[in-house]
Amino acid sequence: MCDYDTTFVKSEKGLYHASGPITSDDIIRTAAAILQENLTRGDTLSHPEEAARFLQMTLANEKNEHFAVLFMNNKNQVLSFERLFSGTVDGATVHPRIVVQKALEWNAASVILAHNHPSGHSEPSQADRDVTQLLVKALGLIDVRVLDHLVVSQSGWESLSRRGWV
Repeated sequence: MCDYDTTFVKSEKGLYHASGPITSDDIIRTAAAILQENLTRGDTLSHPEEAARFLQMTLANEKNEHFAVLFMNNKNQVLSFERLFSGTVDGATVHPRIVVQKALEWNAASVILAHNHPSGHSEPSQADRDVTQLLVKALGLIDVRVLDHLVVSQSGWESLSRRGWV
């Protein structure tokens, strides 16, 4: 069950809910919660666009970089979405050990890695490529496949898999 509130009241000044006026951040949080519920209801995730839409909604407006993972079963159904690391405006330290521990905790068969670029540009950096390869190796030791690494921003998203880097 999601933690979003769908009780809205319309007035001449706009939409309101119990805690006051509805902001664009409220709408984005609600939409992200709905998308996350849809992702984790058991449907198969078969296209990067489906994951990218959710990840862009969830991460793109952050002021600092966040690294997150979609943990999936062997039918590409989402088991969980977790933000694992937060950083600064231009980077976040990713610890492979933590990613491996979480994959084991969820009994994941595969993952989609993701992070945002607060700069607004979704072009993957060399550091993005390096951390992807490090995680592919670490997760490969426990037979967890990395399906993709998506870089999201307000202006779009990029798939490292589509570029042949995963």
